[in-house]
Amino acid sequence: MRSNVTQYDLIAPKSLDAVLQILADSPDRYTPIAGGTELMVGLGAGRLQSKKLISLWHLEELRFIEVTPDAIIIGAGTTFTDIRRHPVIAEEFSILAQAASWTGSIANQNRGTLGGNIVNASPAADSPPVLLAYDADLTLISTQGARTVPYRDFHLAYKETALEPYELLNSITISRNLSSYKTYIRKVGTRNAQAISKVAIAALARMNGNQIEDIRIGAASLREYPTRLAAAERALTGKTITPEVIAAARAAVLNEARPIDDIRSTAKYRAFVAANLLEEFLHTL
Repeated sequence: MRSNVTQYDLIAPKSLDAVLQILADSPDRYTPIAGGTELMVGLGAGRLQSKKLISLWHLEELRFIEVTPDAIIIGAGTTFTDIRRHPVIAEEFSILAQAASWTGSIANQNRGTLGGNIVNASPAADSPPVLLAYDADLTLISTQGARTVPYRDFHLAYKETALEPYELLNSITISRNLSSYKTYIRKVGTRNAQAISKVAIAALARMNGNQIEDIRIGAASLREYPTRLAAAERALTGKTITPEVIAAARAAVLNEARPIDDIRSTAKYRAFVAANLLEEFLHTL
């Protein structure tokens, strides 16, 4: 049953400072929204619980891409179209550009924001596996100041994050010192486009000769929140790729994965395909 829009209040303060002050004065009262793509789904299905909404869409302070010698800093209000079209992201962070191109339709990419994709905390979201593989940092802001949280520590449980009710996600920072890494991304869904992932893997690896010196593996739809496959990383770090090492990595994935059965797939399928995707990446190394 569709929601009754007259039951909802939406405010749109003119500045970021004004938004932060409202959140500080009324924690747990207002839900920030950016592009609103997820909100419209919830509204249409009659399951949008938050009745008081505060819009961030028009805040230019949150929509930016800054390139420094050591990092790229992406504002939380940056859209997936912005990300897809940015030349430095296309050249140096190609798997992030790829994930951005997967996020719904062109209309969704024009409205949907990277910050919203993160904070919405869907286990199946497209950008989190990439940000986990890139070992991104998040900057959270409030009237009390700013703090930095490694993205790998941001998701705590299903739809639960380290973000306090009075805080906003301000930006995402990714190191540019990744030229020595080989990258991989693969999404398995019902269709080639506009599909929620059954399972997705993003990975980076740095080789020292035939040995894996460092490897990072981000995954979607394998746990109740986007996650790093830490056990698989440990099984591979410092190892030469052999059939035995690949088998150990596959076993680690199957052991640490905690997917669910739902209308899109089964838990068994998700875990097995994730192991296949990791093996596919290892063969490219």
